Amino acid sequence: MEVTINNKNHQLNQSCSIAEMLAVMLPGESKGIAVAVNQTIITKSDWPEHLLNDGDKVMLIKATQGG
Repeated sequence: MEVTINNKNHQLNQSCSIAEMLAVMLPGESKGIAVAVNQTIITKSDWPEHLLNDGDKVMLIKATQGG
């Protein structure tokens, strides 16, 4: 299965949840991250249940400090 994460194609062996994908892609860095799938924001409480599908476009947005 292929998904696009921040405009880069990634191969996943099987369908997985957003939480599972983040554990592999950004281990230990789930604080301050927003996730959109196909231009729809997915709330953090839904990450464990929201399964990714072949062809999904995922955008990971990390909050940064600054001014």
